[in-house]
Amino acid sequence: MTTNHDMASRALNLIDLTSLGSDDSTEDVVQLCSDATTTHGNVAAVCVWPRFVGTAVAALEGTGIPVAGVANFPEGDTDIDRAVADAREIVDAGGTEVDVVFPWKALREGQVGVGEELVAATRQAIGPDVSLKVILETGELHDSDLIGAAAAEAIAGGADFLKTSTGKTEHSATPEAVAQLLQIVSAHPEAIGVKISGGVRSVDDARIYIDLADEALGREQVTNQRVRIGASSLLQDVLSALEAG
Repeated sequence: MTTNHDMASRALNLIDLTSLGSDDSTEDVVQLCSDATTTHGNVAAVCVWPRFVGTAVAALEGTGIPVAGVANFPEGDTDIDRAVADAREIVDAGGTEVDVVFPWKALREGQVGVGEELVAATRQAIGPDVSLKVILETGELHDSDLIGAAAAEAIAGGADFLKTSTGKTEHSATPEAVAQLLQIVSAHPEAIGVKISGGVRSVDDARIYIDLADEALGREQVTNQRVRIGASSLLQDVLSALEAG
């Protein structure tokens, strides 16, 4: 079994360090960016509201850490114009990753194809060089068939990553949903990633998902190009484990 220290070291470079509080301030985002660089290494990315992307880009200049912003967040409505506007705001401010919420409620109500249309419009708006993570809200879809349908529409629309959750609903990431998404991407001819988000607060939590990714993709593929963990409090536990040796 991988030691706590070694698992923490692996987890650190997979973290999308996130702050999406309703009362976030510029000062909060600057502090988040300061936390993103540690003596043990850097996180994979920083994820913030679109209005703070420019602040984060400036704060992280020279670190090599990309900045992600959220679009159509957190509701995941069918408003394509809003998703596109959010995405363009992120890219115009210097962000290189967009986390867009799939219209999961529409799919749950039987509206097939709306999700693919929204994802495709977002992809067209940001271009091919910006990483597009599509938040499926797996905990609210519940059913594996619906999760599979959402994943298929997201991939068809141009997703680079399938992301579990916004972290703003009652049900977030689960091992079962993540295992399903990993199975889907492992069978896909193109290298699509999985982002686990919502409820990952400790190294032990991260271990569950990293072990699943190792099994599905092969350990050599479990880098931040294929696997991300969206979290706000995980970093503290990771650093505690690393400092404990």
